[in-house]
Amino acid sequence: MARIKPKYLLALAAITLAAASAIYMLAFRPLSVPVVTPGEKVPLQVFGLGTVEARVLSKVGFKITGTLSELRVDQGDSVRAGQVLALLDNSEQQNRVAKAVANREKAKANLQLAKANQAKARTNLSLKQQNNRRRQALLNRGVLPAEAAEEAQAAADNAGAEAALAEAEVAAAAAALKDSEAQVGLDKVLLAQHALVAPYDALVITRHKELGTALPAGEPVFSLADPCSVWVRAFVDEAKAGHLAVGQTAEVRLRSLTGQLFSGRVARIDIESDRVGEERRVNVAWENCPRRFHLGEQAEVVINTGRLERAILVPQALVQGFDGSGGKIWTLEDGRLNLRRVALGQGTLDGRLPVMQGLPSGARVLAELPAGLRQGRRATAREEGRP
Repeated sequence: MARIKPKYLLALAAITLAAASAIYMLAFRPLSVPVVTPGEKVPLQVFGLGTVEARVLSKVGFKITGTLSELRVDQGDSVRAGQVLALLDNSEQQNRVAKAVANREKAKANLQLAKANQAKARTNLSLKQQNNRRRQALLNRGVLPAEAAEEAQAAADNAGAEAALAEAEVAAAAAALKDSEAQVGLDKVLLAQHALVAPYDALVITRHKELGTALPAGEPVFSLADPCSVWVRAFVDEAKAGHLAVGQTAEVRLRSLTGQLFSGRVARIDIESDRVGEERRVNVAWENCPRRFHLGEQAEVVINTGRLERAILVPQALVQGFDGSGGKIWTLEDGRLNLRRVALGQGTLDGRLPVMQGLPSGARVLAELPAGLRQGRRATAREEGRP
């Protein structure tokens, strides 16, 4: 059997020693790890995607049937409350109003005639009563026949009946006048309903009908929106919606104006969530009425839900077993690595989570997970984490 030469044995020993040294250095030497630098005044925000909508959106039309004879506004026009938007042909109704006015004047004349007859009947009754009293006095003295006294009494009674009839005629004429006045009012109301007016200050979103269209009652002619009621109806993931509240400030970015930010506030949070998308509906109103808007346009919303004065933020990708409220993270404690479970708070928009509880004093959180991590391994900190 050939013997190995000493020089080869020395070379093999050197290689083995070098390999063992390398393995030791890789496995047991202190590992340099990047750690997170605590952040100051960290904003907590929630993102939502939605569309521009109007809280006050109305389809307006005439309460009566008719033919559309005039259009005074069109899509895109701003209108004031009470402004006439369109007209129906009202010639027939104008004649009805004129007839009702004439009947009212006739009723007034009839009332005056009835009052004149009433005055005449009252005068006649007074004369007949005086004559009857004189005849009755003469009868009592025996200087007048009973027949003449009876005639005077009958004449006074007849005059009383005529006076009562005149009173009734006055009452009937007054009622007829009230009826005619009510008819005039009704016909004028119907005439006014031939004009379509804006119920509030609005922007005309759509014109639905053309001139000459025969319209049934209630058929929409225009769609109106109140510019000051325009907001963004955004959808926020339910898992991130727990800290939302009415009044929180927000930033809105429109798809057509990506370079501009609009300030707003949370105006309403719907009680009912989207069951399919598992999202919360949040309505964000602009601080000021927008001059230009397009309903249905896509918008991005960032809502400010709070701020942490000082926090250690760990990327969610580095959290093991994250369950929505906590998980395990790698820490550097007294020069050694440790996999520790901690409680985590609401995340930031860039995917980092604040450590709320479970981190001992002096412990540092790893910002990355380099190769060679092992429980209890010695390590040194390298300030490379994001604040």
